[in-house]
Amino acid sequence: MTDKIIKTDLEWREQLSDLSFRVTRKGGTERPFTNDNFPKQNGVFSCICCDTELFDSSHKFDSGTGWPSFYQPKVEENIGEKSDFSLFRKRTEVICNRCNAHLGHVFPDGPKPTGLRYCINGAALKFNPEES
Repeated sequence: MTDKIIKTDLEWREQLSDLSFRVTRKGGTERPFTNDNFPKQNGVFSCICCDTELFDSSHKFDSGTGWPSFYQPKVEENIGEKSDFSLFRKRTEVICNRCNAHLGHVFPDGPKPTGLRYCINGAALKFNPEES
């Protein structure tokens, strides 16, 4: 991973849509089934804020939750985790290690081989199709 990216809220607002800013910079969540319309082709899902590679399309699965779900990151070091005590219970928040963007949460109810479900806001992702 390259150097950390640090910007002011004003700089992030100039770069991001209102929804992406609310989700990634303020820890918001988009409504389910509103942003999982990514192409079904092969490619990489990157951070909408800093373009760091986060998830490979081959690790994506339909969890039925309404958010893009993956069973593992593309590059482990690019994903960070921290405890989230909002909603009156402990959850594990997932962040981009390069820019500290809030991505979503990870849960222990995913498919094999990891048993994990990275439940990620589509507004936090940018899809980069695989070049042919």
